[in-house]
Amino acid sequence: MTTTLLSKQGVKRTWFIADAEGKTLGRFAARIAGVLMGKHKPDYTPHADTGDFVVVTNAAKIQLTGKKWSKKEYQKHSQYPGGLRTRTAAQVHAADPTRLVQAAVKGMLPTNHLRATRMKRLRIFPGAEHGHEAQKPTTLTGI
Repeated sequence: MTTTLLSKQGVKRTWFIADAEGKTLGRFAARIAGVLMGKHKPDYTPHADTGDFVVVTNAAKIQLTGKKWSKKEYQKHSQYPGGLRTRTAAQVHAADPTRLVQAAVKGMLPTNHLRATRMKRLRIFPGAEHGHEAQKPTTLTGI
Protein backbone atom coordinates (compact mmCIF):
# COMPACT_ATOMS: atom_id res chain seq x y z
CA MET A 1 0.00 0.00 0.00
CA THR A 2 1.31 3.44 -0.88
CA THR A 3 0.58 6.75 0.72
CA THR A 4 -0.70 9.42 -1.63
CA LEU A 5 0.60 12.92 -1.08
CA LEU A 6 -1.26 15.79 -2.66
CA SER A 7 0.43 18.71 -4.32
CA LYS A 8 -0.96 22.21 -4.60
CA GLN A 9 -2.27 21.52 -8.10
CA GLY A 10 -4.20 18.39 -7.07
CA VAL A 11 -6.39 20.08 -4.47
CA LYS A 12 -10.10 20.56 -5.19
CA ARG A 13 -11.55 23.18 -2.88
CA THR A 14 -15.22 23.34 -1.96
CA TRP A 15 -17.18 26.02 -0.14
CA PHE A 16 -18.90 25.37 3.18
CA ILE A 17 -21.27 27.57 5.16
CA ALA A 18 -21.45 27.36 8.94
CA ASP A 19 -24.08 29.05 11.11
CA ALA A 20 -22.65 30.23 14.44
CA GLU A 21 -25.99 31.06 16.06
CA GLY A 22 -26.16 29.49 19.52
CA LYS A 23 -22.87 27.59 19.12
CA THR A 24 -20.11 27.54 21.74
CA LEU A 25 -17.08 29.46 20.51
CA GLY A 26 -14.32 26.93 21.20
CA ARG A 27 -16.04 23.86 19.80
CA PHE A 28 -17.22 25.81 16.77
CA ALA A 29 -13.75 27.22 16.07
CA ALA A 30 -12.13 23.78 16.40
CA ARG A 31 -14.42 22.35 13.72
CA ILE A 32 -13.83 25.32 11.41
CA ALA A 33 -10.05 25.04 11.84
CA GLY A 34 -10.20 21.36 10.89
CA VAL A 35 -12.04 22.18 7.66
CA LEU A 36 -9.58 24.98 6.82
CA MET A 37 -6.70 22.50 7.28
CA GLY A 38 -8.43 19.80 5.25
CA LYS A 39 -8.59 17.20 8.02
CA HIS A 40 -12.10 16.19 6.95
CA LYS A 41 -10.77 14.87 3.63
CA PRO A 42 -9.41 11.35 3.16
CA ASP A 43 -6.37 12.69 1.28
CA TYR A 44 -5.25 15.10 4.04
CA THR A 45 -1.57 15.98 3.77
CA PRO A 46 -0.07 17.85 6.74
CA HIS A 47 2.59 19.77 4.81
CA ALA A 48 0.26 20.81 1.95
CA ASP A 49 -2.60 23.26 2.03
CA THR A 50 -5.55 20.97 1.24
CA GLY A 51 -8.34 22.78 3.09
CA ASP A 52 -11.60 24.27 1.89
CA PHE A 53 -13.32 27.65 2.07
CA VAL A 54 -15.58 28.36 5.06
CA VAL A 55 -18.23 31.08 5.29
CA VAL A 56 -19.36 31.77 8.86
CA THR A 57 -22.69 33.52 9.31
CA ASN A 58 -24.36 34.91 12.46
CA ALA A 59 -21.01 35.44 14.18
CA ALA A 60 -22.67 38.06 16.40
CA LYS A 61 -24.81 35.32 17.99
CA ILE A 62 -21.93 33.11 19.16
CA GLN A 63 -22.08 31.89 22.77
CA LEU A 64 -19.49 31.77 25.53
CA THR A 65 -19.95 29.55 28.58
CA GLY A 66 -19.60 30.53 32.20
CA LYS A 67 -18.29 34.00 33.02
CA LYS A 68 -16.12 34.25 29.92
CA TRP A 69 -17.87 37.39 28.67
CA SER A 70 -16.33 39.30 31.59
CA LYS A 71 -13.30 37.16 32.50
CA LYS A 72 -11.78 36.24 29.12
CA GLU A 73 -9.29 38.88 28.00
CA TYR A 74 -7.81 39.75 24.62
CA GLN A 75 -4.49 41.57 24.59
CA LYS A 76 -2.64 43.59 22.00
CA HIS A 77 0.54 45.61 22.32
CA SER A 78 1.62 48.71 20.42
CA GLN A 79 5.33 47.78 20.88
CA TYR A 80 5.86 50.97 22.85
CA PRO A 81 6.56 50.97 26.60
CA GLY A 82 3.28 50.74 28.47
CA GLY A 83 1.41 49.95 25.25
CA LEU A 84 -0.39 46.81 26.41
CA ARG A 85 -4.14 47.04 25.85
CA THR A 86 -6.46 44.51 27.43
CA ARG A 87 -10.10 44.08 26.46
CA THR A 88 -12.71 41.65 27.74
CA ALA A 89 -14.63 39.39 25.39
CA ALA A 90 -17.73 41.56 25.79
CA GLN A 91 -15.81 44.68 24.77
CA VAL A 92 -14.28 42.97 21.74
CA HIS A 93 -17.70 41.61 20.74
CA ALA A 94 -19.30 45.04 21.06
CA ALA A 95 -16.65 46.63 18.84
CA ASP A 96 -16.54 43.90 16.16
CA PRO A 97 -18.57 40.68 16.56
CA THR A 98 -16.45 38.80 14.02
CA ARG A 99 -13.18 39.21 15.96
CA LEU A 100 -14.04 36.54 18.54
CA VAL A 101 -14.50 33.86 15.89
CA GLN A 102 -11.48 35.03 13.93
CA ALA A 103 -9.18 34.99 16.96
CA ALA A 104 -10.43 31.58 18.09
CA VAL A 105 -9.95 29.95 14.68
CA LYS A 106 -6.52 31.53 14.23
CA GLY A 107 -5.45 30.23 17.61
CA MET A 108 -6.50 26.69 16.69
CA LEU A 109 -4.54 26.58 13.45
CA PRO A 110 -0.91 25.45 13.62
CA THR A 111 1.62 28.27 13.80
CA ASN A 112 3.46 27.72 10.52
CA HIS A 113 3.76 29.26 7.07
CA LEU A 114 0.37 27.84 5.99
CA ARG A 115 -1.69 29.66 8.63
CA ALA A 116 -1.98 32.97 6.75
CA THR A 117 -3.23 31.31 3.56
CA ARG A 118 -5.68 29.20 5.53
CA MET A 119 -7.07 32.26 7.28
CA LYS A 120 -7.63 33.92 3.89
CA ARG A 121 -10.14 31.18 3.09
CA LEU A 122 -12.22 32.03 6.18
CA ARG A 123 -15.04 34.53 5.58
CA ILE A 124 -16.91 35.76 8.67
CA PHE A 125 -20.16 37.76 8.63
CA PRO A 126 -21.97 39.13 11.71
CA GLY A 127 -25.43 38.54 10.27
CA ALA A 128 -27.19 35.93 8.18
CA GLU A 129 -26.44 37.65 4.85
CA HIS A 130 -23.26 36.87 2.96
CA GLY A 131 -22.06 37.59 -0.55
CA HIS A 132 -21.00 34.09 -1.54
CA GLU A 133 -24.17 32.60 -2.99
CA ALA A 134 -22.46 32.34 -6.38
CA GLN A 135 -20.00 29.77 -4.98
CA LYS A 136 -22.93 27.52 -3.95
CA PRO A 137 -21.67 26.67 -0.45
CA THR A 138 -22.92 23.49 1.22
CA THR A 139 -23.95 23.42 4.85
CA LEU A 140 -21.23 22.21 7.20
CA THR A 141 -22.65 19.43 9.36
CA GLY A 142 -21.39 18.01 12.63
CA ILE A 143 -20.71 21.31 14.40
